[in-house]
Amino acid sequence: MTYYCGLDVSLQETFVTIINQNGTKYKEKTLPSDPNLIAQYLNKLNINLKLVALESGQLSINMCHVLKQHHINVICVDARHMATLLKAQNINKNDKNDSLGIATMIKAGLYKEVAIKSHKSCQIQVLLRSRRQLVETKLKLQSTIRGLLKIYGIKLPLRSDFDKSQVLGLLDSSAEDSILSISSLLDSVRFLRKKLCILDERICDISRQDEDCILLETIPGVGPITALTYKSSLDNYDRFSRSCSVGAYMGLTPRQYSSGEIDRKGSISKRGPSECRTMLYEASQTLIMRSKKNFKLRFFGLRLMKKKGSKKAIVAVARRLSVIMHRMLIDRTEFIYS
Repeated sequence: MTYYCGLDVSLQETFVTIINQNGTKYKEKTLPSDPNLIAQYLNKLNINLKLVALESGQLSINMCHVLKQHHINVICVDARHMATLLKAQNINKNDKNDSLGIATMIKAGLYKEVAIKSHKSCQIQVLLRSRRQLVETKLKLQSTIRGLLKIYGIKLPLRSDFDKSQVLGLLDSSAEDSILSISSLLDSVRFLRKKLCILDERICDISRQDEDCILLETIPGVGPITALTYKSSLDNYDRFSRSCSVGAYMGLTPRQYSSGEIDRKGSISKRGPSECRTMLYEASQTLIMRSKKNFKLRFFGLRLMKKKGSKKAIVAVARRLSVIMHRMLIDRTEFIYS
C-alpha cells in the first residue's frame, strides 16, 4: 500500500501525519524539528512512503536537503497556496489539522511545488543579504548623526564622508556628552565601512570567476551584485521552460481580476524574490537614465516613459530585462546592442 506524509514544521517541534492511499490515517507523532530524527522515524516504519511534503519557510531548505540525503522523496509546497486550501478544509487551525491537511492535499495532487535552492545559492544569498543589512544600518546611523547635529545648528553636506575629526571639530568642546555620543556613532560607521569593503571584495571575486555573471555584466546597468542576486534567485535556470515566465516569477507582471464582463489589471504582483526585483529595478533605471549607448531596450523604456511616466517605464524594462537575462544564460550569449 502507498502512503503519504505531511509535516507541519515549527521552530521547536514538527507534527508528522501519515495517511494511506485510501485517505485513512495511519500514524501521528510529534517530533523535535531535527531532520535527522524525522528521517530515522520515517525509515523505521518500513512502509512504501511515496511522498513527504512540508510548507515553505525558513527551516524548509535544510529540512529538505537532509531528508533527501536519507533517501526520502520530499517536496516543499507553497505556503500561501497551501494555507488557502487548509483554511477551506479545517475550521480549527492547529498543528495536527495542518499536518493532516498537507498529507491529504499531496495525495490529491492539490499543491504547488517550490524549488529548493542549492547550498551554493544559499551561501551567495547569505552574503548578499548580510551586505544589504550592513548598508541599511550604515545609512541609518548616518541619518541619526545628521539629525543629532541639527540640534546644534550644524548641517552636514549631502556628500559628507563623516570624518571623525572634522565632525567632532564642529561641536563645542563643552558639550562632552554629545561629543562622546557622536564619537561612538562615527566609530560604528567607520567599522561598518570596513566590513562592507570586505564583503564587496568577496562579491567581486565571485563574479569574476563565474561565467554566468560575466555574461550578465555585459548588460549596461548590471554589475556584480545584480548579476549574483539574479543568479542565486533563479538557482537552476533550466527549470524555466520559457524565458517569459521569469518576469512573472520575479513579481513584475500585473495582477489580473477577470470575472464575466469585468477584466481589471492592477499593479505588479510583487511575488517572488523581493531583493532580486529591487536590483532589477535599479539596473533598469541605470539602463534608461545613464546609459550612453542607444539600443532597442532603452528606446522602449524612453518611449514608455513619455506615455506612462518613469516608474512604470522602469518596471516594464525590469520585466523585459529579467527575460533577456534568462535567455542569455540559456543561449550562452552576451548582450546584443543592435
